[in-house]
Amino acid sequence: MIYYIYDGSFEGMLTAVYESYIRHECPEKILKGDCLQDNLFVEYVFIDTDEQKAKTLYDAVKKKISPGAVKCILYAYLSEDKEAGTAVYQYLKLGWKMGKQVDSAIAHPWVFQIHTLYNKVRGEAGRMLGLIRFNLLRNGIYYASIEPDHNILSIIAHHFKQRMPRQDWIIHDVKRDLAAVCHDHQCIIIPFEFDGPLPLDQQEIDYQSLWKEYFKDIAIKSRINPKLQRQNMPLRYWKHLVEKPGAAKYFYPK
Repeated sequence: MIYYIYDGSFEGMLTAVYESYIRHECPEKILKGDCLQDNLFVEYVFIDTDEQKAKTLYDAVKKKISPGAVKCILYAYLSEDKEAGTAVYQYLKLGWKMGKQVDSAIAHPWVFQIHTLYNKVRGEAGRMLGLIRFNLLRNGIYYASIEPDHNILSIIAHHFKQRMPRQDWIIHDVKRDLAAVCHDHQCIIIPFEFDGPLPLDQQEIDYQSLWKEYFKDIAIKSRINPKLQRQNMPLRYWKHLVEKPGAAKYFYPK
């Protein structure tokens, strides 16, 4: 059994798939380096990332299968599922045979897995667009923190670049120590760490206070249902909201 090991990058995953064709090998799994498993019966092949090979495969998928397939494999990668590399490899093997019809073969287990990962990432990205709360800092930058299950920062950054092109803003993925930084119509993703109280602008403090009061006053106490609220919006998202619904005593009347 052969396992291909790549560096964890999207380009690294594509390079690993490309190398399997060039070497005429059929790896049992394609895994990130941090998913390495000790197994005496496995031959581990470490694949060096090659951006040109990755681009060649990327373009081939777009041309010979479909642009939708490119999006599927990207979202599968962003899911950070440990089997994503293997699923992408198997999905593309089928895609070379079926072309754009591959995404209609939803009953096939590998196609189903890719679509499942795609839908999880797309769903969380869409949900996060409605949950992000920007805070105005004293230096004029708008800052928001998130902690998603999947690596969706690049997806939501693209959305806000289109919606807020003239604003300077930072979206900080605190789980992965990454941030999307937008300045002067340019947006990049960089390593980023921040720990401590935010230097909020006084206007922001005032607006947050008003918003919390509004959020409290519009609540109908007889219809407060914390259990239903947690079902519709998991607790892990609450700490990044200004209103912090679970923290307010009026949400839990005696």
